[in-house]
Amino acid sequence: MTMLIPFRRVLLSSVRKHNCRQFSDFSSTSTARKGLVLGVYEKQSNNDGKHFTEAAAEFDSSLSGKLSQMLSLSGPPLKKGKSRIFYGLHQDFPSVVVVGLGKSDAGVCGKENWDNCKENIRGAVSTGCRQLQDLEITHVEVDPCGDEQSAAEGAVLGLFEYDELKTKKKVRVTTTQPHGSVDTAAWQKGILYGEGQNLARQLMEAPANHITPTVFADTIEQKLSPFVDRVTVHKRPQSWIESEQMGAFLSVSKGSEEPPIFLELHYRGSSDSTQPPLVLVGKGITFDSGGISLKPSSGMDAMRADMGGAATVCSAVVTAAALKLPINIIGLAPLCENMPSGKANKPGDVVCAKNGKTIQVDNTDAEGRLILADALCYAHSFSPRAIINAATLTGAMDVALGSAATGVFTNSDWLWERLHKASIVTGDRVWRMPLFQHYTKQITDSALADLNNVGKYSRSGGACTAAAFLREFVTTDHWAHLDIAGVMTNKDEVPYLRKGMSGRPTRTLVEFAAHLASES
Repeated sequence: MTMLIPFRRVLLSSVRKHNCRQFSDFSSTSTARKGLVLGVYEKQSNNDGKHFTEAAAEFDSSLSGKLSQMLSLSGPPLKKGKSRIFYGLHQDFPSVVVVGLGKSDAGVCGKENWDNCKENIRGAVSTGCRQLQDLEITHVEVDPCGDEQSAAEGAVLGLFEYDELKTKKKVRVTTTQPHGSVDTAAWQKGILYGEGQNLARQLMEAPANHITPTVFADTIEQKLSPFVDRVTVHKRPQSWIESEQMGAFLSVSKGSEEPPIFLELHYRGSSDSTQPPLVLVGKGITFDSGGISLKPSSGMDAMRADMGGAATVCSAVVTAAALKLPINIIGLAPLCENMPSGKANKPGDVVCAKNGKTIQVDNTDAEGRLILADALCYAHSFSPRAIINAATLTGAMDVALGSAATGVFTNSDWLWERLHKASIVTGDRVWRMPLFQHYTKQITDSALADLNNVGKYSRSGGACTAAAFLREFVTTDHWAHLDIAGVMTNKDEVPYLRKGMSGRPTRTLVEFAAHLASES
């Protein structure tokens, strides 16, 4: 019996065979290594037609509607974050990925505390670029999707993968550029934002025997070398640290064979040399074994990224310099290892910080707050406009917020409002945490010294007592402590970041500095 096959199925089968044939034909030519990412919005109603972006509409028009036809034949309308790839549609782009951008009227969401439109673009563009990378395509053009900066960030962040130490590497996308008419400045800004976060990811991913305190400092110095006209780098040795009487910092570093480095970066972006600087301070423990209070072996390898605070802060300074932000910034990073040698801190030891306060070290694994204490004291010597420190400080922060947001402890509503505003733009969120005297009393109740490094109740409110400890070394009116332990890694929470170290919240720090510069 003769069967009647629906016309749509016949046509779709023909299209698929045609696509396979076209891709095969193109694979032997140089153009096969060029791809295009285009965006499409969700339908607003059943009567709504294809809702292409401007670039996608122009591309479809140049093909006399063939892209629309292919999308209709290939399945249901694309939802947010989903994609489809077509081969052989265009002689210049043998591979075209169409990505779903969600609703076209998406904007800032008060419940989520970010801009849905920007996040959708970052995620969609990342998905499309990765698909083309999997096809070993080296040149990718990207639909700006109405927001060049977000599209560029999605492409740069989505394509990053740390494989420097593998002998067999994936084929990399060597060039990424916008498709069609765009705001070039906004696109380039997005590239720099993404590259800044990727620098932090690279530093955090690298094994601890490859990123020692010395190598970390040398790497940042090299990254800042193109900006020597407005950047000064000081790699302070142990003798300088001793002369500054940074006893808390030295007490942590003495357990390791690797010498400590106090990295000091001066970026002079403002034409007004008297402008008070923004001071960024980052915890730089390049490997944290826990010291005598040894960590469990399971997962200890991830402690190569315990310098995430220093990585994000220094990367933010590099990005600010590349963007030529009109603001003065000082970056400070105390760098050392926390190791369990015969010279290491012992539980119960008492050390003296730069400001003269004595600290009882009841847990040597609470070392980040010790090195930050001295760095915060030193930060005040620059008469700063504001001080922000970032640190993978407590596991308690991960318990409290997970990877949803960076915890912020601050004594300044002015500073909080600007950090929060910046995080809404970047999608790399922050959330305010308490700095009650309730927590201060716990760390000042010490049997042997002025302060105890873990507090009276070590398990209760750990992130809050750590912040209260740091506050004992702050006198400025505008200070914020960013506990980034929860956002240190990414599994699948952020769709435009691969699994691994996240480099968060580098872009939020840069965006904050940019806003502060505009206020100047």
